[in-house]
Amino acid sequence: MSKFSGKRVVITGAGRGIGLAIAHAFAREGAKLAIISRNPTSCGAAAKEINAAHPNSTHFYALDVADFDSVQETGKTIVEDLGGIDILINNAGVTRDGLIMRMKSEDWDAVLDTNLKGAFNLVKALQRSLMKGTDPRIINISSVIGLIGNAGQANYAASKAGLIGFTKSVARELAGRKVTCNAIAPGFITTDMTAELSDDLKQGIIAKVPLADFGQVDDIANASLFLAGQEARYITGQVLAVDGGMTM
Repeated sequence: MSKFSGKRVVITGAGRGIGLAIAHAFAREGAKLAIISRNPTSCGAAAKEINAAHPNSTHFYALDVADFDSVQETGKTIVEDLGGIDILINNAGVTRDGLIMRMKSEDWDAVLDTNLKGAFNLVKALQRSLMKGTDPRIINISSVIGLIGNAGQANYAASKAGLIGFTKSVARELAGRKVTCNAIAPGFITTDMTAELSDDLKQGIIAKVPLADFGQVDDIANASLFLAGQEARYITGQVLAVDGGMTM
């Protein structure tokens, strides 16, 4: 039997990159998935791709996680479609980079609303179902930028640092119902976005990483499988940095 056979998993920001890799990893292990992305095209394509490899494993929902009312309504649909929820992975995130001096208030709001409020919205919508789940888990995808900050990313850093505080608070609130809540803080991971960086910029980044390389999306997917599994049953309120040693 596969490790997550019968488990019902919700993953946000699953249309591409890290979220898509996490979705593939859980599907390979037998889970039933609800994948969420704001873009219906990428979300539908991701579901088609996963279902081709793992038939009838994946439902998809085009949803803006920053929209509280829409998340609450879609949450009810997801619970009905999957018959309950065991694992929630909050991965949805956006960037609107710029120095504070030039940053528009709408750029601040857009990042905080998606990256931080989005996680609140999903937990709010699904926590009752999670508390009834089997070995329930919440995993929030933060960032090393939430641990160390970064010039030109005050909004992103604040959202990801806030997500760590949110993780610890949720862990305390739901521990009595045996729901664990942990965060993963990825370092620099090879995705579509990093592929657009210049070679000089990539080398500058790698110089800051003790393992001298970018991480891969599967590194984050594997960390998610660990935190969702029985091996991590006694871990909650923690932040797992998957960053090649960058924040040691």
